[in-house]
Amino acid sequence: MNVLVTGGAGYIGSHTCVELLQAGNRVVVVDNLANSSPVAIGRIREISGVDIEFHDVDLRDADALDAVFARHAIDAVVHFAGLKAVGESVAEPLRYYDNNVIGTLNLLGAMTKHGVRRLVFSSSATVYGAPDVVPIAEEAPLGPINPYGRTKLMIEDISRDVAASTPGWRIVLLRYFNPVGAHESGRLGEDPHGIPNNLMPFVMQVAVGRLPEIGVFGDDYATPDGTCLRDYVHVVDLARGHVDALSHIDTIEGCRAVNLGTGKGSSVLEVIRAASKAVGRDLPYKVVGRRAGDAPSVYADPTLAWQLFHWRADRTLTDMARDHWNWQRTNPNGYA
Repeated sequence: MNVLVTGGAGYIGSHTCVELLQAGNRVVVVDNLANSSPVAIGRIREISGVDIEFHDVDLRDADALDAVFARHAIDAVVHFAGLKAVGESVAEPLRYYDNNVIGTLNLLGAMTKHGVRRLVFSSSATVYGAPDVVPIAEEAPLGPINPYGRTKLMIEDISRDVAASTPGWRIVLLRYFNPVGAHESGRLGEDPHGIPNNLMPFVMQVAVGRLPEIGVFGDDYATPDGTCLRDYVHVVDLARGHVDALSHIDTIEGCRAVNLGTGKGSSVLEVIRAASKAVGRDLPYKVVGRRAGDAPSVYADPTLAWQLFHWRADRTLTDMARDHWNWQRTNPNGYA
């Protein structure tokens, strides 16, 4: 296929571009580089040995987006572009609704105009909010508890309405859990702007000396070691999930939500131990108070992904920590 990847210079987007290319697809990237680096585009080319078309375009610029569709015969879209920091979304909700929702409306409009009906959307487990039951299946109640999660659910709802309005749409909403790790080459990885919001990149920035110590938000939860459990999935497994979804998308009628996760929760302390093993020394951490809004356990039921796409996560927490450290130690300042 000729695949348009929005946000293709970002963390998950760049890894997915590599997997798409290695599976024999052609890739066109649209990214406004607001939270990514053009260096990633060069490294996608370096790893894959294949050239890709790159357009510095903001999805809110409808005319520029239309020009991309007019220039390329697009068969399918994989949509990552969007702001993604939970705390920032609470502080700047209008910015998040404008960027994530309006950008997607323009994308769906351009797809409609140019007759493109295949879409894989980067959704998130945040649409489930604080779950009452784990593992979480796709039928679980939806109730995001922050503006970021609400933008994801809004986009899911819009996608369902679009698919219902016109025959021929095939949309997969991939709800993934906690992406970590990096490409095994060490040439692609996560490069968050500012202090990381997520555990593994924070841990690795402590390991490389950019941050002093890891804060553990509570150790008195009803979990095996008292710290929160999350479903960490290797970014390459996640990227492969997008390729598998795309390769099976013509078996989907309308719009379907699918979890991508390992089906297993790992605790904060388990992640710190895995990272310490990868780094080769104990990493300093300090238990601090619980963080508002944290659920004790959040992990996926990934059964449907296997049933529909024959996808499952193969890489272990040890693999994730090893590859994330390989990226961080060889790129201590990210793509800078």
